Amino acid sequence: MPNYADLIGAFLQNAAAPSGQNRMGRAVEDLQRGGASGAPGGGLADLLGGGAGGGAGGMLGGLLQGVQRGLGEAARNPAKAGGLGALAGALLGGGGDSIKGAIGGGALAMLAGVAVKALLNGGQGKAGAFSGGGLPLGLKAPETPAEQQTLERNAQLVLRGMISAAKADGEIDQQEMQRIVGRLKDAGMDAEAQSWVLAELGRPLDLDGLVADIPSPEVAAEVYAASLLAVEVDTPAEREYLARLAQRTGLQPAVVQYIHQSLGVPVS
Repeated sequence: MPNYADLIGAFLQNAAAPSGQNRMGRAVEDLQRGGASGAPGGGLADLLGGGAGGGAGGMLGGLLQGVQRGLGEAARNPAKAGGLGALAGALLGGGGDSIKGAIGGGALAMLAGVAVKALLNGGQGKAGAFSGGGLPLGLKAPETPAEQQTLERNAQLVLRGMISAAKADGEIDQQEMQRIVGRLKDAGMDAEAQSWVLAELGRPLDLDGLVADIPSPEVAAEVYAASLLAVEVDTPAEREYLARLAQRTGLQPAVVQYIHQSLGVPVS
């Protein structure tokens, strides 16, 4: 079975929309400063309550510390380090083995952080009621085999969501499939991961099937945030797809708005 969490990092770095790195950088900056522009609430650890404590808590603390180590003083002033895209570079690393371990403070932690903040600020989530209890999976290491399976299943859904979004304005042709898989191979993903991605790319768009497999608002928000990284959102078909995804997964408008704010994507 592919390591879906690692594959998220590779996919975001090598196959996301051209503006994806800027959007990831905005999300990391939002998590650092504790709130998107115009959004209520404080830092994520504050929203999760005292149980999330210590250094922003679990994986989120590791994520932010990793960004700061990578950019030093520039992490607190992104303009000095090539803009927001540089933050995303520190988040995901340079490729190959550096992508591996995304679960430990990278792409999955970023998506979980964005999702949980959006749910709490949008009034659709309650601290302590997420997949890992007080601190959601993705922001904490799985403590049991069951939690590990849940985390991998959620990561697989995030990837399916990104690939589905990429199909929103038409099927992906064979040449584009090979280009995407080739870039993942160059990034160090193994043959099993490449085969899984190629199979997903070749399937017809099935929003109903994706929605049916999403177990909770938490995962729905992660899938929605990842979908915003997968496409430019510059066609009517993409905008319609995202609206349908939000509606069918039951994400409330305030939650969707917060996710867009966090990633710097205007709400259509």
